[in-house]
Amino acid sequence: MHRGKITFGKIGFSFGKSSTSTSHSEDLNSNEKEQKAEEGDSAGFGSFGKIQAEPKKNDSSENKGEVSTSMGFATFGKKSREFDVEKLVEETRKAALERNKVNLEKMKADSSLEAENKISTSFVKGIASNESLDDDDDDDFIGPPLPPGMKDQNLNKEDDSTSDSEEEAYQLPMSHEMTLDHGTKLVSALAVDPSGSRLVSGGFDYDVRYWDFQGMDQAKEPFRSFCPAEGYPLNCVEYSCTGDKVLIVSGSQQAKVYDRDGIELFECVRGDMYLHDMAKTKGHVAGLTSGTWHPKDKEEFLTAGRDGTCRIWHTESPHCQKYVIKARAMNGLKTIPTTCAFSRDGLLVACACDDGSVQMWDHRKTFVNVSINVKKAHEKGSDTSSLHFAYDNRGFATRGGDDTLKLWDIRNVKEAVQVAGGLFNRFGMTNCIFSPNDQLVITGTSQNRGEKSGKVIMYNRSTWDVYKELELGPSHIVRLIWHPRLNQLMVGCGDGKIRILYDPKMSRNGAVLVAGKHKKRLKKAEVVVSQQVITPHALPMFREERHKSTRKLEERDRKDPVKSRQPDLPVGKAGSGGRVSAGGSTLSSYTAHTQYTHHQWV
Repeated sequence: MHRGKITFGKIGFSFGKSSTSTSHSEDLNSNEKEQKAEEGDSAGFGSFGKIQAEPKKNDSSENKGEVSTSMGFATFGKKSREFDVEKLVEETRKAALERNKVNLEKMKADSSLEAENKISTSFVKGIASNESLDDDDDDDFIGPPLPPGMKDQNLNKEDDSTSDSEEEAYQLPMSHEMTLDHGTKLVSALAVDPSGSRLVSGGFDYDVRYWDFQGMDQAKEPFRSFCPAEGYPLNCVEYSCTGDKVLIVSGSQQAKVYDRDGIELFECVRGDMYLHDMAKTKGHVAGLTSGTWHPKDKEEFLTAGRDGTCRIWHTESPHCQKYVIKARAMNGLKTIPTTCAFSRDGLLVACACDDGSVQMWDHRKTFVNVSINVKKAHEKGSDTSSLHFAYDNRGFATRGGDDTLKLWDIRNVKEAVQVAGGLFNRFGMTNCIFSPNDQLVITGTSQNRGEKSGKVIMYNRSTWDVYKELELGPSHIVRLIWHPRLNQLMVGCGDGKIRILYDPKMSRNGAVLVAGKHKKRLKKAEVVVSQQVITPHALPMFREERHKSTRKLEERDRKDPVKSRQPDLPVGKAGSGGRVSAGGSTLSSYTAHTQYTHHQWV
């Protein structure tokens, strides 16, 4: 029986052949067999035990491509695909322009106002002209279209300058004003919680008042008022970074911490006044001047006192301070810090002293050596009333008792960046602040002789030009707060009033909530003649019956002379308007009786 022939080297199959074909294949000479073995057949699957023969140089490239694609390794060893970036940018630009055309055509079809039609046609013309420009042209309009009513960006420079000035002026929320009545004396302390829902104020009347914007109506009354330290004016109040605690610093030696509802949590300990080394005492031994919370840690706060020290406290251990910082003058003696502050990141502890210096320490190191020392920031002997860091943490402003406002760069404190003079200051609590966008530096002035009122002055931080001046009533301007979330400016004045400036279109919550509420109607309280005491477990003889209606009970109490407090009736016809006692029992009756008897004897 003849079987098909299988050859190794190039696998081939020949089944069902005749005997003549097999005999004919056997007769092939050896040279032809070797030539057939060397030829490359596309139907083969490889060789066994042999090294594949290298392809000949005269093989066509088309056969190679077909073999490689059929075997699945056509892309092996080739280079990565190269992209034409300029071509892609051009395609993206054209697609954006076409998309803008479609959007503008829809706007033009939907809008009915002539102004909107003009704006849309101007945009279409600008886009059509931009198609012929290169990729480097800055006037290409790429992105979503502007909403209707906005001005074209391709106007003249004069129009741009006027529109920018109008927008900057509109950004000040000062179209409306609301007044809160704290008292009759100076408002020396003011604070708003981070959420902007509550306000705390303190003044020279020794009282602290809590205001709730959400629960307040047109009556504008505080929901809590108390006196933290009797006989001491309030120097500073401030919310913690989470808004759950309030630090109250008065003129006494001890600072107090309250919760957001006005309940006292603890009081800092008072130090030993007979110790010479202030680092050995557990607290301040002289009156406090200022205090502030740590911007990142809700449990840490800083106080400054007239004992020449700044002390860092922790809420878990109010019986002793955590760190003691000694402020030193240029001659090495102690100096009194008049105000203190943390930097925005909490890494610097700063204070301004009465010798005119500004000193800062690194919070990550021991408070021995001063990291930044501005020796002659203000005049010696003047009380620097405020030190405030900018939101970018690169600069800070100081409000001096020498009637100046100075702007400093924390990277170079050898000389002030900007100085403004002629700002009359009468109080040691007048502060300075930065606007939420860090473009304005704001402070207040006191009312001088011949002036009608104090002023709120705003300086442009870059050019130091007077951006705006405001006169708010016949009083001093002491405390300023510009809350970034509410976008409202709150001013504590010398006449005991808190003036809140806002704009209903730009501001949110705060005074806007109060202005939209009506005054609550007072319900008439029902007068209860006698209060019934319910004793369910008393004996039957002592138990009082429960009355469903009070009318019969009131009639019964009215007849009772004791419960209705009926006056005593006169005795007989002699008296009038009440019971008259027998003669001689009182001094008047005794003197009248003696004079009558003496007259009879004479």
